[in-house]
This record gives sequence, structure tokens and C-alpha cells, in this order.
Amino acid sequence: MEGAAASAEGLRYAEYTRAPTGAGKGQAELDRGLARTMIALGLGVATVAFAGRYAFHLWKPLEQAITEAAKRISASSLSSYYKGGFEQKMSRREASLILGVSPSAGKDKIRTAHRKIMILNHPDKG
Repeated sequence: MEGAAASAEGLRYAEYTRAPTGAGKGQAELDRGLARTMIALGLGVATVAFAGRYAFHLWKPLEQAITEAAKRISASSLSSYYKGGFEQKMSRREASLILGVSPSAGKDKIRTAHRKIMILNHPDKG
């Protein structure tokens, strides 16, 4: 029975030892491939993190520059109406700037533009 006990004990520990078979080599290649994938993934995450950090450092001065530029552009400069610089006597050019038409516009176009401005500025509007 000693032979049977020795073989049973050998079988019990056989599952814990690696057998140098062809299947073992395939598993080793899979492990190496998985390790390479994990390393590549880690390097990718680190690259994205450093790029994000760099972008945030660049964003602060850029944000200040954008804010200053927005303050310089006033809301009145974005309006399509002429805001001033009136002469003592109104010229044809100044009148066309106020109405928003070309100086060589016809009477109908001038009347339409005048009517539009009068309606917009009427005190009973709304």
C-alpha cells in the first residue's frame, strides 16, 4: 500500500507544480501579452493625465486674455445702429449711417428704414 499512498500523494501535489508542456508555453505567451497590454494602458492613461495637466496650466492665462478681450468689446459696438459723432449740421452720409442704408439708397428704402427706427423707438411700444 505504500506505493499506492506515494502515488496518491504525488497526484495531490501534481496539480500545484507546473508541467513543461506545450500548453504552459501558450499560457506564458498570454501572460506576457496581458502584461504588455497593461503597460501600454498605463502609459496611455499617464499621457492623457500629463496632457490634461498641461492644458489646464495653459487655460488660466488664456482665460484671462479672453476675459480682457470681451471687456474691451462693449455691447454698444456690437449694435448695428450708428451711435454718434454727430456734426453741427447732419450730412447725407451721417443720415444714411443712422438709418443703416447706403448714401445712394432710394426714397422707398430710406422711408422703410426710417419707419423701422421710429417703430423701435416709439414710447408706446409694448
